[in-house]
Parts: sequence; C-alpha cells; structure tokens
Amino acid sequence: MKTSIHIASEKLSLQDCYNFVQDDSCGGIAVFAGTVRNATKNKNVTLLDFSGYEPMALKEMQKIADKALSQFSIHKIAIHHALGKLNIGDIPVIIAVSSAHRNAAFEACQFAIDTLKETVPIWKKEYFDDGEVWVNSHP
Repeated sequence: MKTSIHIASEKLSLQDCYNFVQDDSCGGIAVFAGTVRNATKNKNVTLLDFSGYEPMALKEMQKIADKALSQFSIHKIAIHHALGKLNIGDIPVIIAVSSAHRNAAFEACQFAIDTLKETVPIWKKEYFDDGEVWVNSHP
C-alpha cells in the first residue's frame, strides 16, 4: 500500500503520517502540516470550522496521491484532513511524502497541498470576534 488517505473528525496525528511513509529505502521525508493561525487579513481568528463532501473528497485526495506517485519519484504518500471545529494551533491538514531523494519528496508534497486546495471539496469557515465568513478555496 503506497497511499494513506484519511478524513477525520478527531485530531490528526503527525506521527501516524510519518510512520506510514517511513521506509528504510527512503532518504527523505517531507511533511506539510497546515495549522490554524490566530489572524487573517488583520482580524483575530477565534476558530475554523471545516466541512466537506466526504465521499468525493476522499476520491479527489486519492487522485492527488495517485498522480503524485506517477509524476514524482516517491515511495509513499499520506494525505489526511480534519473536518469540524478546530482551535488556534490545531492541524487541519497533513501531507507526508517519502522518497529516495529529498527533491522528489519536497516537490510531491507541494503538488499535493496545492492541488488539494484547488480540487478537494472541503470548505472552511473562519470565526472572528465580530462574526464569521466562508473562505474561498484559494487564499
């Protein structure tokens, strides 16, 4: 098994993603962990709420992983995303990639997060001290 695709309402685990992609044949592991920041556009963020169309999101995440495996010289890839309310500092998304050499891992990791934000039907609502707003898929 070369891919780990997961959507969860519970806390995501960096260690689980790392453990999945780790392999003695790989000299590089690249990990991207998106975190909930405390401000956007000069407004204080209090929390984020992620929702999505889970069956399609899982299929799209698998497509991204499959394309990364075919396009880059990587060994394994994990793409995990959280749904629900997340507090400042929480992790809504993790991408982990292993490869024999670091460049392929870096490139595949960036490809995966950029494509996920463009194609996967997961949306976020930002909450502020004075209200909330749905955020476009692109910052």
